[in-house]
Amino acid sequence: MAPAPRRILLADADAFFVAVARQVDPDGAGKAEHLVVGGRPGSRGVVCSASYAARAFGVRSGMSIGQALRLCPQALAVPVPRKSCSDASRAIRAALERLAPVVVAASIDEFYCDLTGTEALYRGESLAETAHRMRATVIADTGLSVSIGGGTSRLIAKIAAGAAKPNAGAGGVHIVAAGAEEAFMRTQPLSEIPGIGPRAQEKLAKLGLVRVPQVLDADRTMLDRYLGRDFSAWLLRKARGIDDSPVVAGERQKSVSREDTFDHDIADDDALAVELQRLVVRVVGDLRGDGLAARTVTVKLREADFSTRLASRTLHEPVSTERPILAAARALLARLRHQRRRPVRLLGVALSSLDDGDVPAQLMLLEPVDDALRETERDRRLAAALDRVRGRFGAGAVRPASLVEPGAPATVEERRELDGPGRRPR
Repeated sequence: MAPAPRRILLADADAFFVAVARQVDPDGAGKAEHLVVGGRPGSRGVVCSASYAARAFGVRSGMSIGQALRLCPQALAVPVPRKSCSDASRAIRAALERLAPVVVAASIDEFYCDLTGTEALYRGESLAETAHRMRATVIADTGLSVSIGGGTSRLIAKIAAGAAKPNAGAGGVHIVAAGAEEAFMRTQPLSEIPGIGPRAQEKLAKLGLVRVPQVLDADRTMLDRYLGRDFSAWLLRKARGIDDSPVVAGERQKSVSREDTFDHDIADDDALAVELQRLVVRVVGDLRGDGLAARTVTVKLREADFSTRLASRTLHEPVSTERPILAAARALLARLRHQRRRPVRLLGVALSSLDDGDVPAQLMLLEPVDDALRETERDRRLAAALDRVRGRFGAGAVRPASLVEPGAPATVEERRELDGPGRRPR
C-alpha cells in the first residue's frame, strides 16, 4: 500500500518587521499607513520590510532607505526593532508548537510544520481546517498575523503561503491538495520557485521562459541544450511541484552573522578595524548565546560603488571566543584591503561551519597551525565570566576598551542591544 501523502504547512508572518514595529510604537509606527522598516530618514540603511501600502509605490526589501522615501515620500521610516523581532519570532513558534508536533524555523518569520501521519491526532479534520486553527492561535497569542500554505512538500507549502498572503487577495490559508501540485504550479511564475534568483530569471527569460507552463511544455532537448542537463532536470522537477526534502526538527543553524551599513563611507583602516572588532564582539555573543562554536570566519565588504567582496578562513578547530575569531577576521580584512582600497559602506562578519559539541572537530592537516587562531582555556574562562556579567546587566555592560571613547555614549546599534543581542539568522 502506498504511503499517505505528506502534510506540510508553512506559516509565514505577514509583513513581520512592519507588524512588530507597529506593536513596539503604537502611537508612531502603529498609526502610519505607509511604513518602511530598516532605518531612519537620512540613514544609509536598507529596507528590511515595508507595509503593503508602501509596497504599492514600488518600495521593496533591499533598496536603500533614501530610494524608498523618494518612491513613497509620505512614508514613515523607522529602525528595525531587533530584540522585539526576536521575541515575536519565539512567540509565533511557541504558538505553532501547541498544535504541530514538528516545527522548524526557516527564518525569523517563517516556520515549517510537518503534520504527516497525524490525521488521527486531529480527528480527521482537513489540513485547511488545521491551518485555520493554527493561524487563529498565532493571532490570539501574539497579535501578529500569519499566512499559511500547505501541501505535500516544502516547495508547495512555500509557494502556497505566498498565494495565501493578504496582498494576494487571499484569506490567510491556501492548501494544495495531493495530486494537484502540477496544476497549482502551472499558475505560477518561475520567480516563485526557491533557487531561481534574478540571474537565472534573466537567463530563462531570454529563452522565453517566464512562467511555469512554458517550462513544462518546452522541448526537453532544447532545455538540456541551453540550460544543461542537470539544471533542466532540476527545473522540471520543481516546475512539477516535486520536492522530497524533509522537515527535520533540530536542523542545524548554518551560520551566524552581523553587518553594519555606515552613515558615511569609511576609507581609514584604523576606523574599519574598530568597526570590525565591534561586529566580532556582537556576532560572538550570538554564537555563544546559541551554545555553538564555529570553524569558518568570513569578512564581507561592500564598497562605495556597491561592489561586494568576501574572504573566508576555516580554522583547525571550532572556537567560540573573541580573540581567535578577531585575529582571523583582522587577517581577512587586511587581505581584502590589500587587494583593493576603496571607501567601504558596509562591513560584515559571518561565522559558519557551526558545531554544537556533538560533532568532533576535523583537523586541517595540510597547513601549519597558527597559534593566534587557537582557542585557549584562558579564552574560554574569560568568555564565561563576561557572559555572566552581560547576562545579569545586559549585552552592553562590558565592552573592549578599544571600543569605548572617554565620555562617549554607546553607538546606536549598541544602545539597541543593551536589552540583548539581535542577529541575522540563516
